[in-house]
Amino acid sequence: MIRKTSTVCWVVAALLAVTAPVAAHHAVAAEFDQDKPIKFTGKIKMIEWMNPHIYTQVEVKEADGKTVVYRVEGGAPNALYRAGWRKDSLKVGEVVTVSGIRAKAANSTNVGQASIATADGKYYYVAPGGNRGAPQQ
Repeated sequence: MIRKTSTVCWVVAALLAVTAPVAAHHAVAAEFDQDKPIKFTGKIKMIEWMNPHIYTQVEVKEADGKTVVYRVEGGAPNALYRAGWRKDSLKVGEVVTVSGIRAKAANSTNVGQASIATADGKYYYVAPGGNRGAPQQ
């Protein structure tokens, strides 16, 4: 009986360990608003390849001369790598056009479910909950 109880406890613990990370991951709709599309062109300031998502910071000069840095959330680094991305796919200083959706938080510069288009016409899909594709022409 003790052996059976011990086995059941180990199985339950293993199942909890496997499912906890899945439950902890946020839904795109929890952070981003589908009704707040945004599109802008700017220069890549920084690319952060870290788990659980990559982030591309894009510096944009607005009409009033003010500079805004948008933080574009992408997919998981290993998923993007398997899809053909490399750390040098986008380069700091490169001019890109970003299309995505804004974060729900007021005055936030975070952008999700985005695509990044380079000047030479390549598209990088970085949507954390959607397409995670290699560059598209």
